[in-house]
Amino acid sequence: MATTPYSNVRGDAEDAGPGVPEALPRTLREVGRRLGPAAIDRLWIFPPMVRGRREWGLVAASCFDGNQARRLITACYSAQRTGRGLYLDSRLLDEGVAPAERLPRVMEGVVKRGPRPLGSPRVVEVAGGTEAFDALMAGFDGDLFEEAVAGPRAAG
Repeated sequence: MATTPYSNVRGDAEDAGPGVPEALPRTLREVGRRLGPAAIDRLWIFPPMVRGRREWGLVAASCFDGNQARRLITACYSAQRTGRGLYLDSRLLDEGVAPAERLPRVMEGVVKRGPRPLGSPRVVEVAGGTEAFDALMAGFDGDLFEEAVAGPRAAG
């Protein structure tokens, strides 16, 4: 599995806070469940925006869609930890089909057009391999999957 490092905004002074460490691994698990690792060519895991105990993030999946074409699926999430528990809302969207060689340039554009400079995404080559996806998920502490989610949104 090939990966590239990425910067994480958790350390920014303006956004100092613990964020929601459970959010990204649970979103990735949902991507794997809904799409199936065999369908995934590559993942782009964008650094999250963190503000206190809130977090927002994006994962993009390039999925096999015949010959050289790839279907782009995005998973955006928002999460919050409150005294009432963990709240996580994630949504998968089908963004369309494009030639595989164009997607890295599309991802560069996502970084440039973002509301804040978050840094480059981590790129994970899955290549339709269950082993590669399982290795990605094994990098997360199992405790991040234990707590039940209280709901998609915290009551304000």
